[in-house]
Amino acid sequence: MKIGLIGYQGSGKSTLFHWLTGVAPDPALSHSGQSAMAPIPDPRIAQLCKIYNPKKVTQAAIEIVDTPGLSRKHEGNAAKLGTLREAGCIVFVVSAFGDTDPRADLASFDEDLLLADLEIVAGRLHRLEETLKKPLPRAEHLVLQHEEHVLKLVLAAMESGKPLRDVEMTDEQQKVTRAFRLFCEKRRLAVINTADDEADPKRFEAWAAPDMPVLAIPAGLELELSKMTPADREEFEKEMGLVGADRDHIVRQLLTISGQMTFFTAGEKEVRTWILRQGGTAVEAADGIHTDLARGFIRAETMTVADLVRLGSERDVKAQHLMRQEPKDYVVKDDDILMIRFSV
Repeated sequence: MKIGLIGYQGSGKSTLFHWLTGVAPDPALSHSGQSAMAPIPDPRIAQLCKIYNPKKVTQAAIEIVDTPGLSRKHEGNAAKLGTLREAGCIVFVVSAFGDTDPRADLASFDEDLLLADLEIVAGRLHRLEETLKKPLPRAEHLVLQHEEHVLKLVLAAMESGKPLRDVEMTDEQQKVTRAFRLFCEKRRLAVINTADDEADPKRFEAWAAPDMPVLAIPAGLELELSKMTPADREEFEKEMGLVGADRDHIVRQLLTISGQMTFFTAGEKEVRTWILRQGGTAVEAADGIHTDLARGFIRAETMTVADLVRLGSERDVKAQHLMRQEPKDYVVKDDDILMIRFSV
């Protein structure tokens, strides 16, 4: 699960990366990009540990990718963005101090992403047109012709400035576009990197759009605060009249915005969280744990963390008939603990 950070030079993008992951930016990777894992915090893990006293605890994590700083002249930006094709969410980082214009930067990001997508779509269309001039088996010709038709619709929308997410397409047409992992189809978040003494950070959140939430964070200050002990940080915030950002909450927001969620497996050996797409099924969850579980899937024994914590043990959950037997197509919920039963 990848989250991509993009920003113009001086935006504070790498500072945000450092704060979210705890990994300092490596100057040697400034031209190629850097990635690190950010564990997904969840207070329910501690509750489960009290019940199971497990030998091992494993937190799911999202991969944060810090891309090379972009050029405001758009030169070379498409190549720099190429590493983010597999990202599930794009985070725009813009600075809101000094002589910067954060709203203009957000609009400019859209232009960069559009240009990168245009390059991909136009290049594929050119290759398709050349291929379709050659004699092909009828079935292959029809498949390529369908792809050409869909990509022409996509190209027309891009050239008119219409976001692809606003273009009505059938499931079959969307299958074509998904293969290209276009930026214009990805979920987005804007992080406004404010000055340390910003008096009204909430004003930036009014810029949010239905498809792009906005967070305002003084990334540099938060990074320095994160290096303090909890007691020192509390005292400093009190003296300065600050209300710090909740890093754990932001990491979970990134997970949600990217269309993902977590579920649990729990026992005396291990308590663990796993990532699954929102709306994912029990057999998909099983596959994420191990392909053998999905291949031999029989059922998913399921209970909720809330029920387990309230009652205190699996035995009591079963006694209250709250342990459910779910089939392959069961849609997993965020609070679910799964035990996959499978045949070898």
